[in-house]
Amino acid sequence: MKVYACTLFILALSFCQLSHAQVQTGKASFYADKFEGRKTASGEKYKHSKLTAAHKTLPFGTKLKVTNMANGKSIEVVVNDRGPYVEGRVIDLSKSAARELGFINQGLADVKIEILDAGDGKGKTGSIPRDQITENDIVYYAISVEQTVPKGYGVQLATFKDQSNLLSFTENLSIKERVFVEVKQINGQRVFALIGGPFKNYTKANEYKTKIKADFPDSFIVDFSK
Repeated sequence: MKVYACTLFILALSFCQLSHAQVQTGKASFYADKFEGRKTASGEKYKHSKLTAAHKTLPFGTKLKVTNMANGKSIEVVVNDRGPYVEGRVIDLSKSAARELGFINQGLADVKIEILDAGDGKGKTGSIPRDQITENDIVYYAISVEQTVPKGYGVQLATFKDQSNLLSFTENLSIKERVFVEVKQINGQRVFALIGGPFKNYTKANEYKTKIKADFPDSFIVDFSK
């Protein structure tokens, strides 16, 4: 997938260390489509449809209440995997869990995590001690970027103020159509808009918008001639 933008984004994200607490706050992400059917650290297969999560230290089987602090929506998930080892992220949720919490469009969300039931730790690996969590591993994103002047219509999927959130979100995209990035200033602040297309006419753009409605309910059509 090519990402078109006015700026080339190169980013390395450091892993970080987390405390093990009854209540935890931080960023939540969700699994990319490529992980569907793969084995988790507990030995279970990951399924988008199941309400599961990855956490660095909590025992497998731990039941958590996760609350999206932006909209107040909550959901219960079960820990069956390890991670995420990216700075600032405290939990990685299944796609269905992220959808119920309402942050599929954003890619990341500020969440509060509460332990409801402690797990028994059963699985192929147990809890990872804090002193064994690495902090200097790096994540690289390979990106093909070129500047473009789009014509016709596009469908705006989401906007980001932070480049790392944009990269994480783009990695999770399962759509086959080309996407590009519009870099603009809003009230003096740089914003990155992720747009699908371009499409030759409004009808084609609207068909695309309808097709992705489930994952992008707030998407809208952009007329590049205006």
